Amino acid sequence: MSELTLVKAKIKMKPTEEGGRKTGFVSGYRPNHVFEYENGKMINSWVGDIQFNDYDSINPGEEKIVLVRFIYRQELLDKYLQIGRKWWIHEGANQLGEAEVLEIL
Repeated sequence: MSELTLVKAKIKMKPTEEGGRKTGFVSGYRPNHVFEYENGKMINSWVGDIQFNDYDSINPGEEKIVLVRFIYRQELLDKYLQIGRKWWIHEGANQLGEAEVLEIL
């Protein structure tokens, strides 16, 4: 049985002209979450969905407060989850934005 790790985060999506998505996304979107790079390559990524409470979507270039539900709780992930820690939101190799831990729930 999997265990969810819940994180309140501020996310900022890149504008389309800076390599971000061409369209926004709705609650439930499951990008890859990357906390570390080595020589320009992702070391690990985690799957987690992004949930909205007070709005329908987020568009390229926008910044919002969200809930991220990491699907599997792993010790490797736990070491990255500290208030103020930033990470990157990806679709495959494409970096679409960044997030910052505001609260671990």
